[in-house]
Amino acid sequence: MATSYSSLCDDFYVNMHLNTELELPDERDTILHFFECVRRKFPRMNTFYQRETGEFCLDEDRESGSYRWLTIERDRVCSGYVNPETLEAPDEQHRFVLELLPYTLSVNSLDIDSLDVLFGMDFDYVGNHDEILAEALFSESPFASLLDLPGAKALGFDPSIMFGLSEDCRLQARISLESRTGAYQIRTGKYKEDDALSLSLAIRQYPDPAAAFTSIESYDKQSVLCEEIMNDRIIPNFVNPILGAIGQRR
Repeated sequence: MATSYSSLCDDFYVNMHLNTELELPDERDTILHFFECVRRKFPRMNTFYQRETGEFCLDEDRESGSYRWLTIERDRVCSGYVNPETLEAPDEQHRFVLELLPYTLSVNSLDIDSLDVLFGMDFDYVGNHDEILAEALFSESPFASLLDLPGAKALGFDPSIMFGLSEDCRLQARISLESRTGAYQIRTGKYKEDDALSLSLAIRQYPDPAAAFTSIESYDKQSVLCEEIMNDRIIPNFVNPILGAIGQRR
């Protein structure tokens, strides 16, 4: 990993989401066969369960701090790796899942709505997350003037920005910042120690109807693009200011 993303945050993760046009199969044998194939490849992924909302899940031990996970939702397959030692590790996992899908869940290029690759970071901070984001990202903008109003406090400074990366806008990027601070916490000063401020960069590719779509090739291109944008834009312009604002309060 050229850049040690984990050294810049408390948790770093790489996720892949494949969104389908049709509902995915949910028959017992089909689901178990799919997850068994994954478990054979990654033997530590041996915790299988179904959520009350219907998703099927296969995880490694989350208490270890570094773990893989995989879910099948109604029309989406999600694969993730939290705190990988290298970027090659989640790449291997996500490519393997994409390779399995046509043979185990009958997902082909005709059925793919979109493919997402996401790089995410969590920052542990006990305090007003919105205040951190307002100072780090909005201090030189017109929004900062609103905090000069009498009694004003930052609340809801968690933007999500999307932009196209191709002329047809089938390749898109989304930068999201998520504060987990609420008005009650600000009012009472009682902040949860396990709440993290989150930042994510997601690259989404919609298939071009005029061209063949190969999910693994698309994943590779999106993953490289994620890394480039993280290194060139997100770390210097988002991550470093957030770390600076947090550091001033510690």
